[in-house]
Amino acid sequence: MLIRNVRPWGGAAADVRVLDGRIAEVLPHDAAARAQFENSHDSTPPGTDQLDGRGRLLLPAFSDVHVHLDSTRIGLPFRPHTGAPGVWAMVMNDRANWRDAEVPLPERVAGTLERMVAHGTTRVRSYAQVDVDCGLERFEAVTAAKERFTDLAEVQVIAFPQAGLLREPGSVEILEAALAAGADVVGGIDPCELDRDPARHLDLVFDLAEKYHVEVDIHLHEPGELGVFSTELVMERTRALGMQGKVTMSHAYSLGSVSDATSRRLIDGFAELDIALATVAPAASGQLSLVDLAESGVRVGLGEDGQRDYWSPYGNCDLLDRTWQLAFTRGFRRDELVEHCLAIATMGGASIMDHVSPRLAGVGDRPGLAVGDRADLVLLDGETPTSAVMDRGSDRTVLHHGRVVADGLRVVADGLRVVG
Repeated sequence: MLIRNVRPWGGAAADVRVLDGRIAEVLPHDAAARAQFENSHDSTPPGTDQLDGRGRLLLPAFSDVHVHLDSTRIGLPFRPHTGAPGVWAMVMNDRANWRDAEVPLPERVAGTLERMVAHGTTRVRSYAQVDVDCGLERFEAVTAAKERFTDLAEVQVIAFPQAGLLREPGSVEILEAALAAGADVVGGIDPCELDRDPARHLDLVFDLAEKYHVEVDIHLHEPGELGVFSTELVMERTRALGMQGKVTMSHAYSLGSVSDATSRRLIDGFAELDIALATVAPAASGQLSLVDLAESGVRVGLGEDGQRDYWSPYGNCDLLDRTWQLAFTRGFRRDELVEHCLAIATMGGASIMDHVSPRLAGVGDRPGLAVGDRADLVLLDGETPTSAVMDRGSDRTVLHHGRVVADGLRVVADGLRVVG
């Protein structure tokens, strides 16, 4: 494919040639060649697809590395929020309601994933709750969507014990069953507050990770020093088991709230052990600095979390909206920092899912569009990358492995229904 007249990361107009799913060439835009093509149709080799960028921005496609596809209510009638404060109360609210939705779960999951692709997300790391209530039902719904959309997006599934591992007998066995069935990542959650036995909880999670050769993702809602304590236990196990580069801390809202010295120590530890962070852009104080994390080489990705589900009415399948939220909640106004949020939402998450993907080397780094990079791309209307975050337009074209999979917020692949 030849993509004509696009502006990579808002730079000068360029023509981008894609071959075998990767960027093969990036050249200054040749308007004369475009005119020749329109007149004679012989300016490119036979069989080469042409995509007119129309001067739009060219960015790497979005990577959502923290989403709960299995609890989605996207596309269903709006319902009042009924959850109570606290993780366990929210788990019980979800448990009481998720089976009663107007549409079967597999259809809800597939429809939500489709909308995510339509808006520009081609890499997804989704949780799938496994517990004594749902067994593998929710895991199987997410896995089915992963298989259905294999040509449109790369999806990794986290087997996630949302209700903990120690509170309900049988939880560990169900988690292991999901890993045996092919889960890509093993999850854990609030080792101190939820299970109240952090050493046992984390030993179980890391033992399963070793047994099934998968990565680890720890949900951490715990506040202040308690969250720091759980994080230090995660770091100890990462070091002892040689799992550098295979662990992600999700949420981790309060790790920057204890002291500057503690924040620095944690960031240095994450960099040393290559522990990644996944944020959902919360409006919370006490978070670790995105600037310090980037300058220290820590991988950071972005996710939407829930999608208008039983935990929260927020979420609309558009990671560009969540990029705006990330910039807004961090108080960013300078273009370099807003664009850094775009880099986190695209290649930051990609580097968590795929260790071959280029990492962010600092706040000003804009990777993902060089020769040899994977051609997961989004063409987006906007004067600059920062203006695109502010305006969040609908004139988008999405490519996965060098093939157009969505245009104008509608999936265009054969055999799949088109979103409205």
